Amino acid sequence: MTTGTSATRAALPLADKLKPKRVTPTAIEVDQLDFAYGAKQALFDVNLELPARRVTAFIGPSGCGKTTLLRCFNRMNDLVPEARLTRGAIRIHSADIHAPEVDPTLLRKRVGMVFQKSNPFPKSIYDNVAYGLRIQRGRRSRVQLDEAVERALRAAALWDEVRDRLHDSGLALSGGQQQRLCIARALAVEPDILLMDEPCAALDPIATAKIEELIAELKRRYTIVIVTHSMQQAARCSDKTCFFYMGRLVESGDTQQVFSKPANPQTAAYISGHFG
Repeated sequence: MTTGTSATRAALPLADKLKPKRVTPTAIEVDQLDFAYGAKQALFDVNLELPARRVTAFIGPSGCGKTTLLRCFNRMNDLVPEARLTRGAIRIHSADIHAPEVDPTLLRKRVGMVFQKSNPFPKSIYDNVAYGLRIQRGRRSRVQLDEAVERALRAAALWDEVRDRLHDSGLALSGGQQQRLCIARALAVEPDILLMDEPCAALDPIATAKIEELIAELKRRYTIVIVTHSMQQAARCSDKTCFFYMGRLVESGDTQQVFSKPANPQTAAYISGHFG
């Protein structure tokens, strides 16, 4: 990881490539990827292309490598002891995210993440959304922050519900609202890609439906990758589905095709509930 002001300046040109000036057909390319935690290999020879401004769902049984791959896209696995990419490459808009010039902090600005359990900070709703702007963008005027916070909350379909209580604690919101607050926090720094790791796992059906509606709206502007254990959610929300088993990508393709006519018997067995 590069550190310091001069290193950050060196990282900027390549980091800027991670947010394309125009939408390209492929947002993320995974090429012959092997990944391990210490001596335990977690991913084997993964080759994959993820389309821009579409929703891609990762499905498969627990421990199959879905979340590991998701966390590779913004190098969150760098924070895990002994985790390492042993072979292959990941490119975002043709830029190698493991190139020496790339600062992972700048990468995570371009590739936001929403976790399974909503994790608002113990701060106000306003400060939750403004936090990343203050940290990543430096000083801003209050007017600029106000505009950015409103924009992010509107994008997360939360503004109308919280506009009159922006200075209340984010922890006072319902579970579904907290998850949308976390989405707003991720969107505030204007990423190009949004990673979602089982974002509805802890939510009730009504809150889940709101998040799914939000995903459908957000894909007009963002590339979204979602890990889900819900076959129904993958079928409803995604344009492309990738099925993983024991660290290997078994099948990927158009969601309708994968669910209606899977090419691999393992995929068919998992979707039909025969294992997993």
